[in-house]
Amino acid sequence: MCDSELQDEEREALLSIYEGDKAFKQLNSTTYQYKYGEDNDFRSFLLEIIWHDKYPTKKPTVSMDTFYNKHILQKVKDKIIAHVEAEAKQWLGYGMTYTLFQSVQEHLSELIEEQPDSITDLSIQTNKLTISTGDSKDEAAKKPKKEQLTKSQKRRRWNKVDSKGEKPRGWDWVDIVKHLSQTGMKTEQET
Repeated sequence: MCDSELQDEEREALLSIYEGDKAFKQLNSTTYQYKYGEDNDFRSFLLEIIWHDKYPTKKPTVSMDTFYNKHILQKVKDKIIAHVEAEAKQWLGYGMTYTLFQSVQEHLSELIEEQPDSITDLSIQTNKLTISTGDSKDEAAKKPKKEQLTKSQKRRRWNKVDSKGEKPRGWDWVDIVKHLSQTGMKTEQET
């Protein structure tokens, strides 16, 4: 059987298995989500599995980048994704979405053990965070600062004259005509 036929069979099986399960959601023909935990629980999360053209011969894409997961710590997300991807390696060539969702359900407590139970626990953890500024200081020191001039400083520079008493600005029409006459070229008005 080709990958598309295996996907069709698995899609049909998933819809019959999860019929009536509010935690399961099919976003489109290749994207499936399962919610673990109850609403308003600080340890609940949404796992998303996305099939591609070569699924199930190749692993599906596993994602936790949904807005619902904004409260989940990054290290917990990484742990869940690593678990699902390791499990997916074992089932290459077979329909595995149901198995992956079930594997997370079976290992749920150990996967989310580092996730705080409440927002106060999260605040305690975030207070312990430190920001390394070693690299940013070096980058700031390397970049030359642009010189900031006041209006009066700009005006003085504009009005500056060179050693001959002339303002060093670009050429004006008088300079252009003088130059053309010295080089032997004629302007349109002289012709």
